[in-house]
Amino acid sequence: MPGAVERGWEPPPVRWAAGHRGVDLVARPGDPVRAVAAGRVSFAGRVAGRGVVSIELAATGDPPLRVTYEPVGASVREGDRVAAGDVVGVLESEGRHCPAGCLHWGLRRGEAYLDPLSLLRHGPSRLLPVLGVPLPREPTAGSGDGVRPTAAVGGASSAGAAVGAVALAAAAVWAHRRHARPRGERPSA
Repeated sequence: MPGAVERGWEPPPVRWAAGHRGVDLVARPGDPVRAVAAGRVSFAGRVAGRGVVSIELAATGDPPLRVTYEPVGASVREGDRVAAGDVVGVLESEGRHCPAGCLHWGLRRGEAYLDPLSLLRHGPSRLLPVLGVPLPREPTAGSGDGVRPTAAVGGASSAGAAVGAVALAAAAVWAHRRHARPRGERPSA
């Protein structure tokens, strides 16, 4: 499924050791790659033969958060300003990191690598009572009038509030797989 997390963040035990300093999102060569949040392109070019785009995210402190995307054929240049969701390039065919194709998405603050999925988290979830709202009913075959769940993204002031299409899809799939339970199963009391 495009946007699904193929491989998660696996930080090394010490800075110089082996690890996976980002997440791999399932994607196909030629897919558009979008900015996860507003910022300024700090690098767009080739590193060790692979296309890389780095964006310093606006209003994220000093030093600012910096996201990287690879392998990407850049459609932006260093110094360009981008908004959340803007296309910054297309996924290139690379074949070594993920043989079937993927976007490697990284996050750094200064020299420290961080989990890019943290941009999609907005604090702990809380279940609150909903009073006076009727329960949704299961749609009948062919009725098309069933209630469809929707999701909202947090306030625009946080760095991860306006996420790009690839990152949002990855977060949704990751969360669903992590918290899904078989249909009809009730939560334990």
